[in-house]
Amino acid sequence: MPKIAKPQAGTTGAAMTEAQRSSVETQRAAKSFSRRLLLKSAAAVAGVASAGPFVLREGRAASGSVKIFSWAGYISPDMLADFEKKTGVKATLTEYGTNDELLNQLKATGGAGFDIIHPTVDRVPNYVEFDLLQPIDDAKVKWDGCLKSSVEGSAGMGGVVGNKRFFAPADWGTEALAYDMAKAPLVYGTAGYGDLWAPGNAGKVTVRGHSSLIGIGLWLESQGKLPHPIRDQFKDEAKARANFDAILKAAVANKKSVAQFWTNENEAQGAFRTNGCVIGQTWDSTAAALRKEGLPVRFVAPKEGALAWMEGFAIPKKAENLENAYAWINWFYTPEAGALYTNFSGISSTAVGAEAHLNDLSKQFFADAYPGDALQKLWWWPIQEAWYVSIRNEYQDRFLAA
Repeated sequence: MPKIAKPQAGTTGAAMTEAQRSSVETQRAAKSFSRRLLLKSAAAVAGVASAGPFVLREGRAASGSVKIFSWAGYISPDMLADFEKKTGVKATLTEYGTNDELLNQLKATGGAGFDIIHPTVDRVPNYVEFDLLQPIDDAKVKWDGCLKSSVEGSAGMGGVVGNKRFFAPADWGTEALAYDMAKAPLVYGTAGYGDLWAPGNAGKVTVRGHSSLIGIGLWLESQGKLPHPIRDQFKDEAKARANFDAILKAAVANKKSVAQFWTNENEAQGAFRTNGCVIGQTWDSTAAALRKEGLPVRFVAPKEGALAWMEGFAIPKKAENLENAYAWINWFYTPEAGALYTNFSGISSTAVGAEAHLNDLSKQFFADAYPGDALQKLWWWPIQEAWYVSIRNEYQDRFLAA
């Protein structure tokens, strides 16, 4: 997880610039996050080994291949090359754009075709329900290379099902507010999901169908206009429909503001790059990529809380290169690999020590996105059971068709 550089020695509190004070506050919050925030989300998983041997040790050359199925824009050629250099294993990468695309592909093959997949933790129970995954062998994973808080916290988020772990945390990130600094400026503390629907942004907004409904729900909840607490809708179908009815009404009323809906990374970036959007509810990686290009796009957590998710590695039931799949996980749990991942994708790695190898842009992006108490206010996605996903998609389709 990115951490922010400390002020130079000798800088006093009185002499600090506003940027330096923000940096210090963010660093403190980041440390607090790594120790506590994920632990609040779930009870610790029993029996997880604190450390395990690398499957492939230095001096024991490996061979063969590993087939990786991951998100578009997450795994770089440099990462694949470094993995092969360190392990002797040839990695081949196939990319997808959405969780549903990943799940449907695995359902079609019965869990065959890949050795490693990269799901979001709240969707892991869906894979287990369809018997598409095999449990993680704790003894084969070097868990001390991963943030303890993410290992333990992911258990109750969906990573452990039926007392068996199916998920090795790889990263965490958010969906929040991307904005053009000149054309739609936002300031942390006042910026909120409601800013998407301000009259001045009409016809210049980009959002994703189903997650924008949650953003609208959080906006309505903050005003006391939602029938039930938004988290209750993930547990009860009647409450889900009551909330979605209210959310859909507001969504349709504001739909004229949307210039483009996005479903994957390329579409979200294109909304800003070529389709005239100046504000949107996007992934952190979207804004990071645009900023790398030199575009005046920034990213900030809304006052209601950025939508936070954790992703990680799971092993399909019919993986053919099992030992090499564990080699990939253990390679990823090294500081250098974690930094390669964050510097490329803009998404925070769970590898211990990765922050020491981050570039300046990654550090600054993190500081700008999560100033003040933003990390304490993250809104973590609850487990999305199959019945909920069905209802969510129903209302999304109604929003898109309106």
